[in-house]
Amino acid sequence: MQHIELQIQTCQPTKDLDSSLLLAARPEDLSSTLVKSRGLSSGNVAALFKYKDKTVVDVKVDTESSVLTTFTISDILPSAKAIASIRVPDYNSGKLEVQYLHDHVAFTTAVGFNRSPTIDFSATIGTPGIAFGAETSYSTAIGKLTKYNAGVCLKLPNSNASVILADKGDSMKVLYLHQLEKLNGGAVVGEISRRFSTNENTLTVGCLYVVDTQTVVKAKLSNHGNLGAVLQHEITDKSFLTISGAFETKALENSPKFGFSLLLKP
Repeated sequence: MQHIELQIQTCQPTKDLDSSLLLAARPEDLSSTLVKSRGLSSGNVAALFKYKDKTVVDVKVDTESSVLTTFTISDILPSAKAIASIRVPDYNSGKLEVQYLHDHVAFTTAVGFNRSPTIDFSATIGTPGIAFGAETSYSTAIGKLTKYNAGVCLKLPNSNASVILADKGDSMKVLYLHQLEKLNGGAVVGEISRRFSTNENTLTVGCLYVVDTQTVVKAKLSNHGNLGAVLQHEITDKSFLTISGAFETKALENSPKFGFSLLLKP
């Protein structure tokens, strides 16, 4: 699989030009993405427009002739913003989201633009050392909750741990990350997940090694034999070259997977 991404930062507008004209004619960011997998190619072109630092319009056009437009309005209330999005020609994909972000609490509510919308709600409360969060979805079409998850996170100076209860209480994940000075600021990670309905357990271990200030290597291995590795190199400021690979150690007859990504930003 080949993945090539090119992002270009345009020049900032000058103060002597009219802002409303700039909103209609000059994007703040222009990016293009191309993905080729198994002989099939897909991609998109995205443009970002800003108006008075409070209104952002993001337009993305893909190779399937669909246009995704997202409007973001900041400070509709203190610490609150509204986000509206719609994908053309799928008009039922529209959604309105309201976010409230404070130092120790955050709430998000989203509702779809259709006859039987799904209402999403999430909340997080805590301090820099410990936080609790929950999310749920309610379907007005069937009148039931279709999703509810909850979790808690504990952060220490050199490590953090979290417990997540998901899939309507059917699965649980326990994660632990510890930073090591011997890895030049890298870290080791462990994850244990269990699905109660099938009594299936999964153990995954991984590490992050900082080769130098511009190169990072990541690797992970699960008890099912899935091995993956990623090498990321910063070519210039905000420009990255990423090479990834994955294969199944318990099924060596399967072909390994490789990926390549190039992100350029002047």
